[in-house]
Amino acid sequence: MKKNNKIGEHSNGSLFSFLFFGFAFDDSMPKSKNLFAALFILLMICVGLALFLVKMAGTAPKAMSAVQKSALVVVDAQVGILASVWESTRVVNNLESLVRKARSVGVPVIWVQHSDKELQYGTEPWNLAPNFVPLASEVVIHKNYNSSFADTELDERLKSLGVTRIVLAGAASNWCIRATAYAAVDRGYNLTLVGDAHSTEPIQLADGKVVAAEAIVADLNTVFQFFSAPVVSTEVVTTQAVSFK
Repeated sequence: MKKNNKIGEHSNGSLFSFLFFGFAFDDSMPKSKNLFAALFILLMICVGLALFLVKMAGTAPKAMSAVQKSALVVVDAQVGILASVWESTRVVNNLESLVRKARSVGVPVIWVQHSDKELQYGTEPWNLAPNFVPLASEVVIHKNYNSSFADTELDERLKSLGVTRIVLAGAASNWCIRATAYAAVDRGYNLTLVGDAHSTEPIQLADGKVVAAEAIVADLNTVFQFFSAPVVSTEVVTTQAVSFK
């Protein structure tokens, strides 16, 4: 059968078939040009496929890296903060459990301690709660802002330890935990928020309405369960489910 290379007569064939067989092996063209055309088309196909795979890789869900070094960061576990948060006893117990678990497997524990005009440095409310006594080898970070990274050496310390994943717990959920969590992912750390090991107080709005502490905690847990950011991954787990491997 005589080969026909007109596009209109290839309605039953694929575009690829037309391009490759119809054009690359056109009898009216010299063989050298046929070969060049075939190679050019194959190159374009490979480039297109590569670009497609890169795009798909960029949009695929990210998972926690199988090989990563973790650190437990306990934020503001202080007398004047934990005493008034929602379900304080449960949260303190979970924080104690996390610290024991981290220490048992040699994972660094980093303590963050806040001070400002209301929570003055060196006062009794400023002290870490009696349940929490940092070991001599454990880092204590002193901060004056919501984010544990703001104007502190936390990032430097984490990098010096080779940490790539932060396990975050403490108080208060809507202030220092939230700010620290966002700052962590912005700096490229994978984040595990321990959903039952952070808490806060209820907030009374200007119109008199009260936002329950439980709702604030649930909101933050929901945010980081579905949070999306380049390169890093986030998750929310219970104290019991935390793994430092």
